[in-house]
Amino acid sequence: MTVTCSPIGVISSPHKILADMPIQPKGAAGIRGTVEVFAPFQDGLKDLDGFSHIILLYHFHRSEGYALQVVPFLDTDRREVFATRAPKRPNPIGLSIVKLNKIEGPILHIENVDILNGTPLLDIKPYVPAFDEQTEVRSGWLETAQKKAGGHRSDDRFSSPCSSEDKNGI
Repeated sequence: MTVTCSPIGVISSPHKILADMPIQPKGAAGIRGTVEVFAPFQDGLKDLDGFSHIILLYHFHRSEGYALQVVPFLDTDRREVFATRAPKRPNPIGLSIVKLNKIEGPILHIENVDILNGTPLLDIKPYVPAFDEQTEVRSGWLETAQKKAGGHRSDDRFSSPCSSEDKNGI
C-alpha cells in the first residue's frame, strides 16, 4: 500500500529555528501566525470563517528518521513514541489546535502557534467541541507532566537525525 500526501498550503510563524519553540499550543498562547492555502484548495475555505478554532495537520518537514522509544520534552524517562507527541515519528505528522482570528482570501490568521515557520500544511479541520471534547479522560504518563507544558520550550533532543535503530531518540 502506498500513501501519498501533498501540501495544501504553508504555515508561517515567528518560530524560525527549532530551539526554544513552544512544545504545544498551550505554551504558544498569543503567538500569531498565518496559513497560506494554495490556489487549488482555496474554495475549500468558504464555510470555515464561522469557527473559532481549527485543527491543523502538518508535516514535520525538519524531522529526519524516527525512534520507537524517545525521551519526550516533558519527561526524563524513555517512552514509546506513540505515547508521545515527539516529532521523530514513522510518519512525521503534527497536529495543533489553533485559534482562527480571521480569513483574508487564501490567508488564515491564526493564534497560539507552536509550529515552525515554513511547515507544509496537509489538512485543516474545524474544531467542534461537541465532537472533539471528551469526558473521563486519562493522560497516562503525562498526568503530572502536562502541567509543565505551558512554560516548556523545545531543546535540541530531536534535532539530530536518528533511525529506527536509534532507541534513545536523543
